[in-house]
Amino acid sequence: MILSAQNLTLARGGVPVLSGLSFTLEAGQALILRGPNGAGKTTLLRTIAGLQAPVDGTIAGAEDAIAYAGHADGIKAMLTVRENLLFWAQVFGNNDIAPALEAYKLHPLADRLAGTLSAGQKRRLGLSRLLVTGCPVWVLDEPTVSLDVEAVAMFAAAVSGHLAGGGAALVATHIDLGIEAAVLDIAPFRARADLRSGTSDEAFL
Repeated sequence: MILSAQNLTLARGGVPVLSGLSFTLEAGQALILRGPNGAGKTTLLRTIAGLQAPVDGTIAGAEDAIAYAGHADGIKAMLTVRENLLFWAQVFGNNDIAPALEAYKLHPLADRLAGTLSAGQKRRLGLSRLLVTGCPVWVLDEPTVSLDVEAVAMFAAAVSGHLAGGGAALVATHIDLGIEAAVLDIAPFRARADLRSGTSDEAFL
């Protein structure tokens, strides 16, 4: 077991959104989160990544082992592609960015300022950061947004390589990545109406 979440109750803005949710993630395993917009996928991922605390329940096994990729690409516009990757690599005690450049075919863009890239190129750069972290658990929120078919294949290959090396991935996505993965539908775990505060605002859940 590389990550365990047990009997989680989660809230966003003080409003309970998920209740009674449990799962485990093993080394070499990917778990795909499914659920309609507003069901709480982003809230769950942010909680697993340690960006917010659960209302109830426990998360164990990962601690400092998680690399999180959310809706923002997490890049510095005034640095080049190479400089962005070197920055993140050095944060995690690494100096080798060659595998990240190769995995997302970023070599031709290495000396371009990140701010001049297209949306898809920025997304590729943002995702390539995962490969320099050395973190065994990837927590990913709609990682294929802005990617074309070729780039989605790059991402799927990167995830497959990560799993083959004993890593694990928790991914919220609506598309089929073509990788072997368990699926967790979070819709049955939506908090009951009597747990909610009465507000109907479910943005950014």
